[in-house]
Amino acid sequence: MTHTGIGLGSNLGDRRDHLLQAARAIQALPVTDILQASSIWETPPWGKTDQPAFLNACLLVETSLTPNALLSLILKIEQDMGREREEKWGPRLIDIDLLFMEDHHVVTDDLILPHPHISERAFVLAPLKEIAPFQQIGTRSVLKLADEISFEGLVKLGPFPPL
Repeated sequence: MTHTGIGLGSNLGDRRDHLLQAARAIQALPVTDILQASSIWETPPWGKTDQPAFLNACLLVETSLTPNALLSLILKIEQDMGREREEKWGPRLIDIDLLFMEDHHVVTDDLILPHPHISERAFVLAPLKEIAPFQQIGTRSVLKLADEISFEGLVKLGPFPPL
């Protein structure tokens, strides 16, 4: 079993419910268990800033799935929930990102692990710091990366709802 970090985000519709639906779908995956969920954070948009604020959270899961198998299932969850990929960094009903899988380093056309933008994204580091502070991303821990970025504009809304 591999400890894995997954990021969740939504800025359309019932954002909190979309995060909960995604987490429940992840919990239902074969040989996969959610060990911990971060708080839910309201965060400003990143990349494309003229859109509604996001709700973001991270999950720490344990899985026996391979990185590519897990990615495929995550993309299916997004599709089943109605995710449309029309605009890079644009508004979305749900976004599910595979952030890391312990010490796996993967570089393919479809997947890079650890996620290449973790260190730039406060909306990932704030919730990830709660559930995996000592996880190494490259040569630095999540905790160290979080200390090096501004959390300005992020608001911690409270605990993740029970699954």
